[in-house]
Amino acid sequence: MAEFLLKDIVQKKGIQDRFFIASAATSTEEIGNGVHYGTRNKLARYNIRCDGHHARQMTREDYEEYDLLIGMDSANVRNMTRIAGGDPEHKIHKMLEYVYDGPGFPPEYVPDVADPWYTDNFDETYDDISRGLAGMLKKLGY
Repeated sequence: MAEFLLKDIVQKKGIQDRFFIASAATSTEEIGNGVHYGTRNKLARYNIRCDGHHARQMTREDYEEYDLLIGMDSANVRNMTRIAGGDPEHKIHKMLEYVYDGPGFPPEYVPDVADPWYTDNFDETYDDISRGLAGMLKKLGY
């Protein structure tokens, strides 16, 4: 969801040429699968396309290739750090870190994006991701 929502946002802002956006799994359960029907349905309500996408596994090379790697929850961040062999360049972040950011807000208290796999609430997930992406783009100066 985050990949396609961010692609849509940067395209609408006319800054898509400044970004290379992709997503990757931190576990192997969904490798090769397409976008979940709940996510497809939610994105379709906003005319955001996600067809043709199939899940792939994050690799260590992704750490070198990308400037930012954004995890949706603490488990993602932990797995991303393990796959990358650490985070010496501080590229790995939690999505809602860009919402709950400020003096005195400990990173360990940053909430996870609501996971619709467990909640079946794609609206809440979309809202969390939207807020996180808005905060991230603001922090990047967009």
